[in-house]
Amino acid sequence: MTSLTPRPPYTDHELKKLYPPGLQLQQVQILMRHGERTPVTARFQNAGLRPFWPYCASVRQMKSIMLDLNGENRPKDPAMPTSGNAPWHTVEWKRRLETFGPNDEPVVAKGPGHEIDDVCDFGALTDLGRQSTSRLGVRLRKLYVDRLGFLPETISSTDDFYLRSTNVPRALESMHQTFQALYPPSTREADPETGKFPVPTVLTRGPGDETLYPNDGNCRRFAALSRAFAQRAADRWNATEDMEYLNKVYGKWMPANSPRVAVDSRPRLSGIMDTVNASLAHGPKTRLPEEFYDYKAREILERIASDEWFAGFNESREYRMLGMGGLLGDIVERMVSRAERTKNSSNPVNTKSATSDPSASDIKFGLSGCHDTTLAGMLASLGAHDSESWPPFTSHIAIELFRKADSNSPSDQISAAVTPAKRGWWESMFPGSAVSSSNQQQASGIRRKPSEYLTSSERSKLDGYYVRMRYNDEPVTIPGCKAPGNHLEGDESFCTLTAFKSIVDKFTPQDWKQQCRMNLGQPATPPSGEPEWAGHP
Repeated sequence: MTSLTPRPPYTDHELKKLYPPGLQLQQVQILMRHGERTPVTARFQNAGLRPFWPYCASVRQMKSIMLDLNGENRPKDPAMPTSGNAPWHTVEWKRRLETFGPNDEPVVAKGPGHEIDDVCDFGALTDLGRQSTSRLGVRLRKLYVDRLGFLPETISSTDDFYLRSTNVPRALESMHQTFQALYPPSTREADPETGKFPVPTVLTRGPGDETLYPNDGNCRRFAALSRAFAQRAADRWNATEDMEYLNKVYGKWMPANSPRVAVDSRPRLSGIMDTVNASLAHGPKTRLPEEFYDYKAREILERIASDEWFAGFNESREYRMLGMGGLLGDIVERMVSRAERTKNSSNPVNTKSATSDPSASDIKFGLSGCHDTTLAGMLASLGAHDSESWPPFTSHIAIELFRKADSNSPSDQISAAVTPAKRGWWESMFPGSAVSSSNQQQASGIRRKPSEYLTSSERSKLDGYYVRMRYNDEPVTIPGCKAPGNHLEGDESFCTLTAFKSIVDKFTPQDWKQQCRMNLGQPATPPSGEPEWAGHP
């Protein structure tokens, strides 16, 4: 979970194998974890670790946009809405943190060297995190612009880009750093009329609609499932030899009211891991005693924390539907829209820009700022997660859509409805997940239509398209894509778009908010009691 060491750039031989001449790259969607940050809360002050870290030089250069009511064009009535010509200006300021002192007196927070400037808040992107996310942008430019020629050297707008982030500042700032390095100011062409590059649009969602991380705070059923799998992890690991080893390493630093390290201790095992890895990534001023970085102990921390947080995605269809189904459904929808646009190039399905329609067919490149739970949750939901490791800072997943070079638009075929499969226990528990045939026929294009309802002509629009995922620049193979006919001949990492969509459709919610309120109080496991393994159509 600590800093990522990027693999060396692809050799020419590796690049040719990864991007064979018989395939044409059509679309890329990048999901990136934020860069290095401070711990999300103060821990182990008894071991000499100061709660506030001096690694955020950006707080010296804060800027806010202000409406100048004293300007020449000030509104006559301050209560009235202002027009686009209202006098806006930028206010510069620097931020210092205030905290509790002796007897609860207010004091300025200080770093380990008594610094009062550059002091980070909890969970804040540090200067190191800004550097690592910028370097990710440089690597993306080297690959997709310089070597593959997929993206242009310069851009005049971001209309065919999908830029999104969670509202967590470290994720948004990391996405900005990466995009700034992908297209630095010198590569952005000014609009002839305004003399300025059009301001990029970044999409965000409110907490109740967020899908860029497993949203247990706004999905009651998913929160219940998360608690159940966390309890299972505690029951599974708390009395093991591995936990005894962790107690030998960390036990003496645990607080008196929770003296043993455990999955559910205070701090939790995952919290211990958070502070260990955040401090390991940064400088000597914020290091714990050397024993905290025991290699075996760190391996055990990651293995147990991964089981607690991510096993549910791999084993429970409901868990991955409520935790990752919406996000993966969006990703598939964008790929399908791109394929439909290409196959119907004379009559595009959608001509809106990505900034006005997040599922627009013109989206060529997506970049989303998210979190460790996003990346591992996505991989686990597809049956492709290494269950013993945690995503390092600035990790990323690239989801690439390819088209076979000799793939032609299909000949006219009779549109025949596909008979829906018989409703099973899943559909009886989640009636919202079954979409009527008549409703599906009224949908515009394929978009989110489940695979089982596609007509033969609609299915043919996906022919010749392949999906390949790379996690930190290494290809990922999805179990269900290994079957004959589900992948490019000779390379199982290239999944057919048809197979990939079919796998994701199995856990894409149709009404996430409604389904989050269903099955409350029901067991976390399906009626069969058997795991519903991820990654299969």
